[in-house]
Amino acid sequence: MYTTLISATELATHINDQNWVVLDCRHDLMDANAGQAAYDLGHIPGAQFVHLDQRLSAAKVGPDGVFRGRHPLPEKADFIATLQALGVNNDSQVIVYDAHGGMFAARLWWMLRWVGHRAVAVLDGGLPAWLAAEQQVTTEVPAARNGGFAERDSLVHTVDVIQVLGNISSAAKPLVDARAADRFRGENETIDPVGGHIPGAKNRFFKDNLKADGRFKAADQLLQEWSAVVGDVSNAIMQCGSGVTACHNLLALEVAGLHGAALYPGSWSEWCADASRPVER
Repeated sequence: MYTTLISATELATHINDQNWVVLDCRHDLMDANAGQAAYDLGHIPGAQFVHLDQRLSAAKVGPDGVFRGRHPLPEKADFIATLQALGVNNDSQVIVYDAHGGMFAARLWWMLRWVGHRAVAVLDGGLPAWLAAEQQVTTEVPAARNGGFAERDSLVHTVDVIQVLGNISSAAKPLVDARAADRFRGENETIDPVGGHIPGAKNRFFKDNLKADGRFKAADQLLQEWSAVVGDVSNAIMQCGSGVTACHNLLALEVAGLHGAALYPGSWSEWCADASRPVER
């Protein structure tokens, strides 16, 4: 069972296994059609495309009319229906990949753990690593298949905006922001309407989890680096712009053997939508 990362050569040996489900999560935050277009040009054989906005997120505005962030989590029942439509069963080994060092694939990795599925791993290095290993791509779309996935006890934790707000004064839980350092400081903000960060947050850019070739750093290096960022990881909260790249940090923590950190799904995009919430720059 693969539960964090898998190499391109390891995936290649299982590419025809009927019990394996491979999912393509390529995306571009500035061009919602880019992932599907890239998939159509060529993807790992047998892979199915999963759109971040359409299948891994809910409506930005909830039934109560309140903005919940750019990529709020869907209802679990809706996500489970998506997994079933992708042919996922409770005993499936799921492999997720993108072309961005796991930036988007980690979100789906975390979401599968959210509904209790442990056998899910991110392709280390993504599609570039697959091509570097001289593996083939195809334009053939696999036939649809139905899966019987059923929810089990969640393997992860979440916190909401009320809990994050309460944590500012208590500082009981370390808060870590996965965005680039300039956006964290409130500079060069091009995605959200307000620049800055949640007061008290520390910054760990998700790309710092990667080596120059786009693959994850070794577990011992991640352990050393993350231990310097936050002491009690089991009590920490991970956030980013919209609850996507924070999952990359959560994956890095798992690779390092550090467990228990929670995700704030709404993240900065939800936080800054209410002018009454404090902002630090």
